[in-house]
Amino acid sequence: MTNLSQAFSSQNPLPLWIGTGGKGSKGIYRTMLDLASGKLTAPIVAAEIGSPGFLALNAERTRLYSLRQEDGGSVASFSIGPDHSLNLLNTQSTGDGNASHLSLDRTGGLLFSAQYGSGSITVYPLLEDGRIGEHSQVIRHSGSGPNKDRQGGPHPHFTGASPDNRFLLVPDLGTDRIVIYRILHKTATLAAHGSAVLPPGSGPRHLKFSHDGTKVYLVNELSMTVTVFGYDAEEATMTTLQTIATLPETMWKVPNKASEIRLHPSGKFVYAANRGHDSITVFSVDESSGLLTCVEREAIRGAYPRNFNIDPTGKWLVAAGRASNTLSIFSIDADTGRLYFTTDLVNLPDPICVEW
Repeated sequence: MTNLSQAFSSQNPLPLWIGTGGKGSKGIYRTMLDLASGKLTAPIVAAEIGSPGFLALNAERTRLYSLRQEDGGSVASFSIGPDHSLNLLNTQSTGDGNASHLSLDRTGGLLFSAQYGSGSITVYPLLEDGRIGEHSQVIRHSGSGPNKDRQGGPHPHFTGASPDNRFLLVPDLGTDRIVIYRILHKTATLAAHGSAVLPPGSGPRHLKFSHDGTKVYLVNELSMTVTVFGYDAEEATMTTLQTIATLPETMWKVPNKASEIRLHPSGKFVYAANRGHDSITVFSVDESSGLLTCVEREAIRGAYPRNFNIDPTGKWLVAAGRASNTLSIFSIDADTGRLYFTTDLVNLPDPICVEW
């Protein structure tokens, strides 16, 4: 069991935070998960904010950060009260338009956002009280890919700090690269370090590190695949070990796009979501090699799963159906990783991100 799992295993119920889009949404929603039954309470509006989209929580779960599709694109900081209420601390401009993703470094000292549309990433220092400082750097990517509809220019889609907090990895869907930056914590800036190159037309989207930090699991939106990399922590270099389909082309009966990837708290399973097919692919992880084997593809009982998440104890998975305006709940088999629909759904408008 991971440290996060241990910290949350004695807390019941757990707050689940949902970032939403603009279709009838009022902002950030909150629901509570009963760890014993897997039941979710009816979602309530925790904070009214324009199209918060993706969310990020600090390690202590005392601060929540969100996107904000207002004022030309911005990010917002909230304090979390003992009653799970949200109090807006401040907002800051991204410096380059609306963002699609944000994340914290491993110590909660820096915030990063990725601007898919303008092809840039932004760095923000965080103040001791949780407020976001004015952005300290905006970096614009360059390049393109072979898919004329989706890769006409750079499209960074995710930011994630390495386990040792020395590097930032940024999958760029438009250029088929994971761009690697050295994090300069004292100046709240990034320095170019290197990149990992994907096959043309892959469309890298989101990634997760293995618990020991030696592997990176990347979901490719356009090719509907997961790529497994070996990661050298000292040099921050990546070596391709495997690419495996989340959904074979024979199953592409409707337009499909891969979206989110998650690692089970046990480290034994990897999950990836398929929009269009509206399913989650379950992979088992080989203990010695870190390579993946497909276990199953489970329908989410909703439409267009842009995001999903696994509770910190590893018992439950919640899938957000953006087009169906639903959260669907699955139990997870601890031995096989398989998903079992609990038959429970809750409704809320345009869910985009779910975070514990």
